[in-house]
Amino acid sequence: MPVFRSEAVTTADLTGSPVRLEFAQKAFIVHDDRLLLVRKSASDPLHPGRWEVPGGRLEVADDLDLDDHIRREVWEEVGLKVDPGPPFHMWQWFMPGRAPADRPGGRQGGGQGGGQGGSPGPDGGRALVRVVAVARTCRAETTEITMEHQMPDDHLSEPTWVPLGLLTGFDLIPDLRPVMRAFLRLHPAAG
Repeated sequence: MPVFRSEAVTTADLTGSPVRLEFAQKAFIVHDDRLLLVRKSASDPLHPGRWEVPGGRLEVADDLDLDDHIRREVWEEVGLKVDPGPPFHMWQWFMPGRAPADRPGGRQGGGQGGGQGGSPGPDGGRALVRVVAVARTCRAETTEITMEHQMPDDHLSEPTWVPLGLLTGFDLIPDLRPVMRAFLRLHPAAG
């Protein structure tokens, strides 16, 4: 499985800063030779207007296994039921943490680079967060999208089924670009 190292934070940036490790999954949901993309809303603090795929960070106390985790994330963000496949790519990103009080309902943030922290560290949750993520191709079991289960801090809008051959024309979140290239290598007709 290819591994991508984000250069958003250098080793020098980590010196003296507490770093909290979190795990995330992103769902590359395929249906009828189309991939589901979601657009970050204008209210997103880091990537307004850019595109990504559904997914988010593991809720350690609530997600019993990794398949349930990715199913929950997809259900919350776009209302679909999916059959998760194996991981095809691994990467990481860094982001500032936030205290749990900054989170509506205490739920962990799911978005990539969205600025939300997860479980609090010894500093009260303000540590730098290193998110290690895997991408998984998922088969859509349902295809009617609804965003009614979404949390306000997901900052997602405009879910769109995109033909595989048109994916390179979308302005993706920067850390997702190498992941999309890996996905397209698995779907040569699309690239």
